[in-house]
Amino acid sequence: MKIQVQKQIALKQFSGNFEFLFEPPEGTCLVPLCKINGAVKVNGSFEIYDDDSVGVNFTVEYLLIGQCSYCLNDAKQTVKQDFDVLFVTEDDPDNYTYDGRVIDLTTAVTDAILFSQPNLILCKEDCGGIDVNNK
Repeated sequence: MKIQVQKQIALKQFSGNFEFLFEPPEGTCLVPLCKINGAVKVNGSFEIYDDDSVGVNFTVEYLLIGQCSYCLNDAKQTVKQDFDVLFVTEDDPDNYTYDGRVIDLTTAVTDAILFSQPNLILCKEDCGGIDVNNK
């Protein structure tokens, strides 16, 4: 989950692609009564700019499983979302920072997983909730 920026510059390769599986840290799933099932697929590309900043575009994809937020039946939902982030070598509250040599994507990918989660998960699109009249 690292981009060897200094090595890429030495090889005069200022862009590239990556793909890996990421095991999210415990507690990463914020949807009540749900969990992330298995590893998160991450794939993307990067471009190194003249000022040594690095633009990274990537997609996270994973499966949420758990209980429906409306009726508590079993539910699952595939989540797939794109992200564009910038890594810079100086402190910048709006971007990620790196040491000028190596970018560790762990924080950016973890943040992407957190931001991509839905507020709720449903067993079916038109779930009406718990049927209180059903005996």
